[in-house]
Amino acid sequence: MSSLATATNTAPAASMSDAEWRTRVELAACYRLAAHYRMTDLIYTHITARVPDEDGRFLINPYGQRWEEITASSLLKIDVDGNKVDGSAARVNPAGFTIHSAVHRARHDAAWVMHTHTRAGVAVASMEEGLLPLNQTCLQFYDRIGYHDFEGIALDHEERERIVADLGSHSALMLRNHGLLTVGRTAGEMFNAMFYLNQSCEIQVATLSMGRPVRLVPADIAAKVGRQFDQMAYDDGDLLLEWAAQMRLVESLDPSYRS
Repeated sequence: MSSLATATNTAPAASMSDAEWRTRVELAACYRLAAHYRMTDLIYTHITARVPDEDGRFLINPYGQRWEEITASSLLKIDVDGNKVDGSAARVNPAGFTIHSAVHRARHDAAWVMHTHTRAGVAVASMEEGLLPLNQTCLQFYDRIGYHDFEGIALDHEERERIVADLGSHSALMLRNHGLLTVGRTAGEMFNAMFYLNQSCEIQVATLSMGRPVRLVPADIAAKVGRQFDQMAYDDGDLLLEWAAQMRLVESLDPSYRS
């Protein structure tokens, strides 16, 4: 049996559905993987998932836990108005609620949402040009990423409409002077997008640090590569292979995420 099957078949608590438990396990895995890849910000930023078959409810990390500590059972269930619905005494980060509830309320295809403050992500988000078409990796986001201007710490619920408008139909959003956000129909879609968006930012920082003239990819080639990425990810099944590999990795690192 694969590690993915082992993880998702862990017995759920009596008070929840099998579907919710599988979502909790995959979400906890996302937190552990993000910690492994050094995409954390101590106790800040978030990864969320919509609760299957429960309209307006999603799972979020308890405020104060490090991502290395997150388990399936420790995740909080809240609604899109910020109310905890599972009786937990743990806190919810207000800014995290604002950003994630904005997407969950408006994008029904975005069942999974990830937000980070990585060093490279914030660096590129602080550049006027944003993500540049510099290399093959970043071209999967060519003309497929939104930009949201910085309005301060995300505590104003009125900002939610502007976040959603700037995200549009994309799977990635650069929060200017702030960080990165990705969404997906599945955990794999969301995490894959963040993994490569962050890697694209790391490559851009490294490229510009050399202080040499850069060669941008022409627009027609950039658009072609974006289509090629789609074919490989969805038609050829690469995305499923990648996510299965990620789940095997987290299982080998520490299977306690399933508890």
